[in-house]
Amino acid sequence: VQLQASGGGPVQPGDSLRLSCAASGRTSNHHMGWFRQAPGKEREFVAGIRRGSSTAAYADSVEGRFTMSRDNAKNTVYLQMNSLKPEDTAVYYCLANQAGLDYWGQGTLVTVSS
Repeated sequence: VQLQASGGGPVQPGDSLRLSCAASGRTSNHHMGWFRQAPGKEREFVAGIRRGSSTAAYADSVEGRFTMSRDNAKNTVYLQMNSLKPEDTAVYYCLANQAGLDYWGQGTLVTVSS
């Protein structure tokens, strides 16, 4: 499956942004997730939804501010990011997992700065 993430850009602290990840295959067949990698840091988990579920799990750092959702009819997952902070600055990657295989998108850069 191929993934295309979009929606990143420069924003100010407190702003909102919605990322999208369009998949070439059926997202309903995959566990889906969002990860991010800040400059000089390792890639970290942000949010994820298991196959067959609409309930997302979140990293503590984004709980209550970010919302992940999936639209299986469009084979797309979203990450709604509210109350953005400078520490949310990172390249955000979409992940699809099926049968132990990981598929990564190319990433979209989010920059939170005043």
